[in-house]
Amino acid sequence: MSHTVPIPRGLPMDRDAGPFDPPRDITRLREARPVSPMIFPDGHEGWLVTGYDALRRLMADSRFSSRQDLGILHMPYETPGMPAPTEPSPQIPGLFIAMDSPDHTRLRRKLTGAFTVKRMKQLEEHIVDIVERQLDETARLTPPIDLVKEFALPVPSLVICEMLGVPYEDRSTFQTNSAKFMVKDQPLDEKIAAYGAMTTYLAELVTRKRADPGEDILSDLARQDDLTIEELTGIAFLLLLAGHETTANMLALGTFALLEHPEQLAALHADQDLMPGAVEELLRYLSVADIFYRYATEDIELGGETIGKGSTVVVSLLAANRDPQRFENPDALDVRRKARGHLSFGHGIHQCLGQQLARIEMRAGFEGLLRRFPTLKLALPAEEVKLRTDMNIYGVHELPVTWTETTR
Repeated sequence: MSHTVPIPRGLPMDRDAGPFDPPRDITRLREARPVSPMIFPDGHEGWLVTGYDALRRLMADSRFSSRQDLGILHMPYETPGMPAPTEPSPQIPGLFIAMDSPDHTRLRRKLTGAFTVKRMKQLEEHIVDIVERQLDETARLTPPIDLVKEFALPVPSLVICEMLGVPYEDRSTFQTNSAKFMVKDQPLDEKIAAYGAMTTYLAELVTRKRADPGEDILSDLARQDDLTIEELTGIAFLLLLAGHETTANMLALGTFALLEHPEQLAALHADQDLMPGAVEELLRYLSVADIFYRYATEDIELGGETIGKGSTVVVSLLAANRDPQRFENPDALDVRRKARGHLSFGHGIHQCLGQQLARIEMRAGFEGLLRRFPTLKLALPAEEVKLRTDMNIYGVHELPVTWTETTR
């Protein structure tokens, strides 16, 4: 194995290979050393994992902990106003993404019934209706429009609000706060304020649901006496954030990617049956939820390297999903590819709970958008599209688009 690539100091984040591709330094690193040491901004000597096999193995290995309260989790980029941590972060009740078993299992098990394939299938028609209604609204507008604001964000927000029983009219408040919370180098006090505003709102909501439950996921959870209000709030925060941030960015960035690959777009226009596979390929190709962290609870051998106990390990799902050892010609967007096996929903016990929901929303969203707006195109040069390089979930801040006519 060649070790000629220098050890990175901090995580390479510059999208210098184009809006859809991993930073060049990350691609070079994966070729040379898929499990690579990395010096963190605070001086911590941790690791960066970019290879598909190593990443899959790591995510299935319980010795790599997701907890933030075991040891210090070091950040791979600078955060203004954030002092270097001197002690572990406290565990947030209900936030099972940052837990290991058995705590993770106990909380997640309460949600599996709400997200079964069967439940999602029953919801599918309703989701298609939500998409169609939003497309009706969009078609009434005079182009150019911002596709993020008019379509990509409202669709998953409407769906998750309805599933959780969050009043849709409250969405602007939680979207503003979740956007603030997702900024990478957000000053600490602003991040805490945004998180506080969201959890205060959600704590009031779940308290109301405990007193007067309705027909929604949060009410189902609130009926369970063994969950505290704090745990309910943490679960609500996680589902609300994950339920609209990721899918919204996939719909917008996916549309951008298709408009930039007209031959792939033409293939989808010609054959709607390609859509389920195309959604998997867009998930692989774009990997909007890219960077995750683990904490090594002991010395662990991975990909020919020894990761020392107490190390922070950063993983890049985007790099792994572009690994030529797993996917042929991985940097090409190919809607006919069999992209199953991609890691965009993670792997192991933390694999995304809402993945079936996300797939249904994306199939319905892209299918509807292509059918209703066959002449959709960017309303500005591609290089002027504002990329979310400053956010924890990648995508575009806005996507100005135009069209000449719409169809039913």
